[in-house]
Amino acid sequence: MARQELARFLRDRRERRSPAEVGLPAGPGRRTPGLRREEVARLAHMSVEYYARLEQARGPRPSPRILDALTDALRLSPAERSHLFRLAGANPTPPGGPVRQVRPYVVDLLHRLPETAAVVTDASYNVIAFNPLADALLGDLAREPNLARRRFLGALGDGNSGYDENSSAGEFGEIVVARLRAAVARYPGDEPLTRLLAQLRAGSDEFTAIWDTNPVRAPGHRVKTITNPRLGPVRVNCDVLTIPEDDQQVVFVTADPGSPSARALRGLATAR
Repeated sequence: MARQELARFLRDRRERRSPAEVGLPAGPGRRTPGLRREEVARLAHMSVEYYARLEQARGPRPSPRILDALTDALRLSPAERSHLFRLAGANPTPPGGPVRQVRPYVVDLLHRLPETAAVVTDASYNVIAFNPLADALLGDLAREPNLARRRFLGALGDGNSGYDENSSAGEFGEIVVARLRAAVARYPGDEPLTRLLAQLRAGSDEFTAIWDTNPVRAPGHRVKTITNPRLGPVRVNCDVLTIPEDDQQVVFVTADPGSPSARALRGLATAR
């Protein structure tokens, strides 16, 4: 256990985290940079004395439960969480579940691209942020945000979105399954993910067949056709930007410049 490094890391992260970031009021006359020790202790459900001893390199080896509590209290990223466990000489426990919040700067990015449909998906393929053009193109993302259910169960059931015979629907199915298999390995105790997999297995023989092949796919560039009720078939490019620290992906949907699909997307963006 690296006591001095652990203490330094906890102090550093405490001083970097503002009260607003953890849902606390700043209050008047605040002199401490970042959070106070008692605030971290309260958020982590431990005594102030115990936490102070950790910051002073005098504490005992913290248990995985304590380390997870500090991770939540200090809003550590997955990489920071792993580093915290290493400093404490402990093996990281599986994360509780996928990160389902989007960083504000990522949301802002989506709305800076008026002629690009963009979504953010978590590790279980829930769309957790999207811009207006993505909603218009893909159809009612608030009502059915999970792309895996849309792909394998036709969850909307009203023709709002889909794939034609010449699209990369089969390839996308393998990409979805590969990502979900990776997610269940990382988050074995996440109940929403467990329920999603049960729904997909029960409702789609195709999903089960692909799952059994154990596909390995990496995100990247794909071309596919999306059928929109207003536009008809639209040929688009899908490019993925990964956010490793949150295990999330940003998907940008564009059309070739000057193509009929590009004009269709521009018209849909203008209508929005």
